[in-house]
Amino acid sequence: MNRFAIWTIILLMSAGVIGSFFIQLYWINYSLELNESKFDQNVFSALSNVAAQLERIDQVRQSTDILSLYGETISIDWDEVARSPYSSHDYSVTANVLGRLLQLDTSSILSPANLLEGGIWSVGAGSLRDTMALEERIDPATLDQLLEVEFENRNFQTDYHYGVFSEKENTFVIDDGKFSVAIGFGEASRVDIENGILSSLANSRYRVRLFVGNQKSPGSLIIHFPERSRFIWEDTWVTLLGSILFTALILFCFGYTVYVIFRQKRLSEMKSDFINNMTHEFKTPIATISLAVDSINSPRISSDTTKVQRFANVIKQENQRMLSQVEKVLQMALIDKKKFGLKLVEVDMHQMIEDCIQNFVFLVQQKQGSITVSLNANNPRIEGDKMHLENIVNNLLDNAYKYSPEKPEIKVRTFDTSEGIEIWVSDNGVGLTAEEQRNIFDKFYRVHTGNLHDVKGFGLGLTYVKAMMMAHKGTIDVESTPGKGSTFILNFPRKFSAE
Repeated sequence: MNRFAIWTIILLMSAGVIGSFFIQLYWINYSLELNESKFDQNVFSALSNVAAQLERIDQVRQSTDILSLYGETISIDWDEVARSPYSSHDYSVTANVLGRLLQLDTSSILSPANLLEGGIWSVGAGSLRDTMALEERIDPATLDQLLEVEFENRNFQTDYHYGVFSEKENTFVIDDGKFSVAIGFGEASRVDIENGILSSLANSRYRVRLFVGNQKSPGSLIIHFPERSRFIWEDTWVTLLGSILFTALILFCFGYTVYVIFRQKRLSEMKSDFINNMTHEFKTPIATISLAVDSINSPRISSDTTKVQRFANVIKQENQRMLSQVEKVLQMALIDKKKFGLKLVEVDMHQMIEDCIQNFVFLVQQKQGSITVSLNANNPRIEGDKMHLENIVNNLLDNAYKYSPEKPEIKVRTFDTSEGIEIWVSDNGVGLTAEEQRNIFDKFYRVHTGNLHDVKGFGLGLTYVKAMMMAHKGTIDVESTPGKGSTFILNFPRKFSAE
């Protein structure tokens, strides 16, 4: 799969995830708007019903007050009035008695509609009602009960605060089922509406006018819900939580899929490089062996024993070279399967390092470079497999040589540690980026050298070093700066118990 196809798939998947996320946000927001609209509608409906019931109760009560004022009394069943405010019997009795007292035409005021619209009050009770204070016309206990019944009918399971605001007094006269101003004490008894609950009530948008009738309303019923937002979100938070959870799951799967795609692409590229490198590594010795065999078969060469021996040695060397390459691949297969065994002996790391360096001195000098050795450890002896330890040091020296510029400067240093010995192998080569430092121990991974020179290899050397260090219970770290070189730090324990 090429890079264009990969990025196309990623962009399409990204568009799908983002689109799904915004669609979910849209429906959640739409659900919240519906809940808010339903909440507001129920609140205003409840307040309107309470205001209407307060007005009906006030009209019946003031009818009784007028009868007493004119010298006659009438018995009114208040429970029946509350149950059926439009009871024709109660209103007709009241209208007939008031009609006789006020010398009115009772036929025009017998209907409940006329009573509610002020048929009686506009003639006989207007002056009385106009002089009554708002707090005298509303019983706080009755108001509290009416609100409780209305909200229970609408299944409102949330706290609320309410108050009755008087336009004449310019303050709240009732709040939460009690009088908040003493009648007859004027300015000194008012409650400061800028503080506490009354401040919230003053700024609430849930309000209805009281006792409107045919005249200016004397005040308003106002209610405030301190937990309004929580109540509105109550039916939506499950959907929101589920949306967040599943979106996070999709994003995780999407991210992991992208990671796997790029990892598989990188592994595919590394394996392709491995096959190409192996083909190149085998092609040269095979060609050399083929030429040597042809030369031996030549009549002019076959008769010369010295030349035959020389070509036989070439065949042997090239064959050994191919065998070494195959051995590396097979060795990595054994490491992957953890089927290798260590032959533990006491190893002098200083002596081993000096032996390994001898193999590279001539190569480094050919490039006018140098190898500096500082063996500072007082006790260089550790327990390990000598062959694998030599391979570890040789691999690091080989990398330092191959990835260095024209004049390589290689430094090998040793230090004592509390548990064993530490070996530093440094160079002044191309260096490693942060990403390369994370990947250099992966199988088949090879650092890109740009136009420096063609570095041969399978990308197995550092993978082998890492595996062997772990087998010896040691650690390997790398410190590097691009363009300034790298330092590999090996930390060996002095003794350990093999698994």
